[in-house]
Amino acid sequence: MALRSAEFLMNCLLRAGMRDVVAVEPVTGGIAALAGVATRRDVPSVFVKAFADPPADDVFVAEAEGLAALRELGGVATPDVILADRELLVLSVLRPRPRTEVFWEQFARMLARLHTSTTHSRFGWHRDNWLGRRRQVNTWDDDGFSFFVQHRLLRWLGEPRVEAALDPEDRAAVERLCHRLPELLPDRPACLTHGDLWAQNVMAAPDWRPALVDPAVSYMWAEVDLAHVWSTAPPPEARRFFEVYADLTSLDNDWQSRMPIVQLRQHLAVLAQFDDEWGTADRIRATVAPFRKRP
Repeated sequence: MALRSAEFLMNCLLRAGMRDVVAVEPVTGGIAALAGVATRRDVPSVFVKAFADPPADDVFVAEAEGLAALRELGGVATPDVILADRELLVLSVLRPRPRTEVFWEQFARMLARLHTSTTHSRFGWHRDNWLGRRRQVNTWDDDGFSFFVQHRLLRWLGEPRVEAALDPEDRAAVERLCHRLPELLPDRPACLTHGDLWAQNVMAAPDWRPALVDPAVSYMWAEVDLAHVWSTAPPPEARRFFEVYADLTSLDNDWQSRMPIVQLRQHLAVLAQFDDEWGTADRIRATVAPFRKRP
């Protein structure tokens, strides 16, 4: 499999005109695309990502735009974009993140700065982009609850894998939760969010600052990013990340209780794209259990 992946990425690079690539070493970590580090003659290596069957022509262009937005609007370190076209994305190579509490405290400050310095009057983005292999709908909305319900929760219920994994009462419970969402979550302003912020997408820049990759940006509640970090097994060295972030953003004391509801949007998106190998359907059922009809 690794050999086929390396050959496929090499061919993509050659078709893109990068004739100085001498080898591609596949890398793991992502779950949607093929990726590797390409060694080039006399110039630095690059990171390359491609789909064996791209879901659309604009996947990597939208991702490159998201990286630029995080960097230019939010001051976030991101890799340099060397090439982005319909077939592949080529980026400068980042470092693996260090396993230190200091790094995660720096990341907390960076994320807090992103969220507090980019507030916006509306929810959405000027174009749709991509979350894995599925389109993320970003149609503008003045109301955060309406936007979250329509484009981050209900949007996934008609996907075949979701319909197969969740029975009609499960899906009805999601809809009941949506109806009561203004009672369950505080009314927060929109800000620029990464949109797919699990630990695998947190890396280090060449100077060891925290750096982010693989965004699905939009103007949304800051807690969609916080919930993703919280809900995806952050490493032990991230212990103070949440405390530092909460202090810098004046989070109330109830924020942890909201994380499962906010993270529903990611669980549904994952369930829509992959077989239920991680117990995602059970997590969804646990979150919506209070909204099931009682016999």
